[in-house]
Amino acid sequence: MNQRLDQKGDFLNVLWYYAIAFILIWSVAVLFRKQLKIDIEGPLLMRKTTRLRNFIDRVAQKRPRFWRVFMNIGIPVSVFFMGLMFYFLVISLQTLLEAPSVSIILPGVDIPGSPIFVPLIYGIIGLATVMIVHEFGHGILARVEGVRIKSIGVLLLAILPGAFVEPDEEDVKKSKRISKLRIYAAGSIFNLSLAAVALIITFILSSFIIAPTFHSDGMEISSVVPNSPADGILQPNMVIQSINGYNIKNTSDYTQFLNKTKIGDTLTFQTQQGAFTVTTGANPNNASKSYVGIRAKQHLALNSDILNVWGNQLPWVVFPLYDMFYWIFLLNFAVGTFNLLPLKPLDGGLMLEELLRYKLSKENTRRITYPISVFLLIILVVSVVYGTGRGLLMMF
Repeated sequence: MNQRLDQKGDFLNVLWYYAIAFILIWSVAVLFRKQLKIDIEGPLLMRKTTRLRNFIDRVAQKRPRFWRVFMNIGIPVSVFFMGLMFYFLVISLQTLLEAPSVSIILPGVDIPGSPIFVPLIYGIIGLATVMIVHEFGHGILARVEGVRIKSIGVLLLAILPGAFVEPDEEDVKKSKRISKLRIYAAGSIFNLSLAAVALIITFILSSFIIAPTFHSDGMEISSVVPNSPADGILQPNMVIQSINGYNIKNTSDYTQFLNKTKIGDTLTFQTQQGAFTVTTGANPNNASKSYVGIRAKQHLALNSDILNVWGNQLPWVVFPLYDMFYWIFLLNFAVGTFNLLPLKPLDGGLMLEELLRYKLSKENTRRITYPISVFLLIILVVSVVYGTGRGLLMMF
């Protein structure tokens, strides 16, 4: 019982951090609105500046030909992901009320039914790179195409942070269609490029440093979902050595065993802290499948030859680097591809509109883009509201 209260307390503490930050930021914004030059529009806070325009100009004008060629490649890549994201979102209709495909990312909050749990610190770092790289991408290509930048800034939509580069709308309207496509594609292509770099770094760290230095000796619990069957019984950082006597040495062993379990099965987890019994429940995303409610990763131990040479401290430095670049990769890839949905006002929606106008009139283009945007928006709203809302209610 005390363990359950501790885990629920940890979750509530994270939400309190968000609530306190929200109150402080909005209080300062309202009280010192003029002094800080903050614009307030409904639930939106914006702080504009012109200080970084010279930096963007220098980057853009140093290699304008490179940026155009880069984005000429980026446009078909964007179109590919535009179609892929549209396909996946439509396919998700089959399981919309069982396993919503989209949920709000709140670093540090493990929501039941959510496909991922984003750690607090790495999540904040990853989302910061997403916003900065995305908006600088738009800004750089805008300047390459001769579009003036009116302002650069940060924003807060209720509790959701963001950044923006505000191009001159008249300049954009006067630009050639290919120039507009480059500008619209730039944000997501910059995100995908950073994701590719981060993925290469994680591969190098994993293959050439972690693999020859460590070996797996079980599964480590990284988090326990609040109000799940395991809540109050299992704890983060426990190392699962066996389940019902079945040895767990790696991810494959762990997955194979759990796939064979049924709802109501009694599982005995043998860990380095002792044995713990959990009765499986129904999966939040599929009531016919069993569910324990833990997220686990391989627990690694140092190889003896490395331990003798380097000791037990220095080799572990690689893991914070690996985790940071992993979340930079995942969040940039996820947000970059999401922005390519053919849904206005997302980048993909703006690109679809420009592509259609190569052959169609403005009115016919609108007849296609408007219903597509409404259709996708409905899916997203239902997925987020139902999936995230249901998950939050399951925590209490």
